Amino acid sequence: MTGRSTADVPAVAGALPIVGSLAATPAVEAGLVEFRPETHSLPSFFMWTLGCQMNQSDSEEMAGQLLATGCIRAHSTEDADLVVINTCAVREHAEAKVIGRQGLLADLKRARPGLRVVLTGCGVREAERTGLARRFPAVDMFLRPDEEPELALRLGLVSAQAAIGLRTVSTAATTVLGGRPVSAADRLAASRATALAENRIARSSTISAWLPIVYGCDKTCTYCIVPFSRGPERSRPFDDVVAEARQVAAAGYRELTLLGQNVNSYGHDLPSEERFRHIDTERSAGRRLDLRSRPDLAELLRTIDAIHGADGRPAIPRLRFITSHPWDLSDRLIDAMAACESVAEHLHLPIQSGDDAMLARMGRQYTVAHYRDRLARIREAVPGIAVSTDVIVGFCGETEQQFEATLAALEELRFDTVFAAAYSPRPGTPALRMADDVPPAVKRRRLNDLLARQESIGLEINRGWLGRDLEVLVERVTPPRRGPLEDDTIDDGADDPGVGVPPLAGAAGEGSVALAGRTRHNKLVHLAGNPALVGRDVTVRVEYAGPFALRGRVIAGPPVEAPTEG
Repeated sequence: MTGRSTADVPAVAGALPIVGSLAATPAVEAGLVEFRPETHSLPSFFMWTLGCQMNQSDSEEMAGQLLATGCIRAHSTEDADLVVINTCAVREHAEAKVIGRQGLLADLKRARPGLRVVLTGCGVREAERTGLARRFPAVDMFLRPDEEPELALRLGLVSAQAAIGLRTVSTAATTVLGGRPVSAADRLAASRATALAENRIARSSTISAWLPIVYGCDKTCTYCIVPFSRGPERSRPFDDVVAEARQVAAAGYRELTLLGQNVNSYGHDLPSEERFRHIDTERSAGRRLDLRSRPDLAELLRTIDAIHGADGRPAIPRLRFITSHPWDLSDRLIDAMAACESVAEHLHLPIQSGDDAMLARMGRQYTVAHYRDRLARIREAVPGIAVSTDVIVGFCGETEQQFEATLAALEELRFDTVFAAAYSPRPGTPALRMADDVPPAVKRRRLNDLLARQESIGLEINRGWLGRDLEVLVERVTPPRRGPLEDDTIDDGADDPGVGVPPLAGAAGEGSVALAGRTRHNKLVHLAGNPALVGRDVTVRVEYAGPFALRGRVIAGPPVEAPTEG
């Protein structure tokens, strides 16, 4: 295989050579054939994304870069000339997946010497960079999250005719945290603005859009690697966020999710402005911050909600944000959630433990009482709101009594969904200085006990939706489930913690298929209908409730054309 003509590629220090297959030759006048430069294709790429929604958004930006240079998407790693792995280091399972694929990638590279592999995401940290090649032997290039805007340039894919933003990427910088060099997210806001201006965001959906509003993390969680992989918090300018939301609205998206490692801390690092003088508040928990005259998430919600369509209603019908921290769930934010028509009735608010001593060891800097107060306040302001949370079991020093306190918190607080994990030490985190003294078998037992307890709570909550009519945004056609569970369950989706909904009983008319969508409360709903309903709102009457999802029958929706033959 041959690579791109070097006449089209600027000299870039450390550029990674990429090869691809020959492209189709464009039509050229017969008399000019001898003067035509040799034409080669750019590589096909496969983007493998693990972890959080921020990683998914980052992958959209990287894919946009590659597409802007002329690269094309591959269907799998086996078909690609370039594999970009956007990994997660927050949980051991995600990193284990990538490590487990190293043998397969090495085999592919032996069979196809031109294949190149790039690893990025939270798994790439400056302080551990020297050891990455040993842990990931099949990888050719490592990029920290703040270096991702340099992907196409470092690969040597950017020609002199490329968009300005691709040719003028500034070099990533580092800062110091705890005496160690870490990523600095200072330039990511400008990189995002340039990518938007040059139409280089390859959104993965035409229905739901991600919109990052703050990068990095300033929190002190002892188990978490994010501050060391993504650097200190840096908020995007208020007007840039609103401008992107307007683009999303103009493109017809039905749902928008604002993103940040701690999304509701947005704005504290921005300069104060006269136009925000009505914001007069301080953080109520954790490290004190003066937030006066600075834009915050509440202001963003109200401003985006006020972007109206021709019917006078919010142009983006559903507005969400993730992930929140109990420090920053302010009364201003709660009031905005209650007042804004487009803001969905769902909140993800990690609790992590139901014991104050464990929360202190985790560096969470709030108490169960503070969490309980915030939850009561949001439930009072937004009746019926669905709440999901994160829990870690088996953290350093956790006793059986402290674990029982977490189970009691689940019973008391009644979460709709719990995303739980057994603690695993993460390299580079402060918790490594603590004894990981809960035996693996005890961790597994506690995790299983917690999941079983939550399953019964989730089932009880979901049964409250039986017989009710819900607005469902249809997101996808559900492929037939494969494997031993094919005959008695339906896939709840990759982001749901289990299965448990029986198959749809019969078709709902000619041309119907199995569909899945979500309510404003973020409830997964299975239904049958015309595939043309994907991307549309329908009214579904709930007929079955499982612990993780609902199933129902379409009773109202937009007219759709009958499928045509051929």
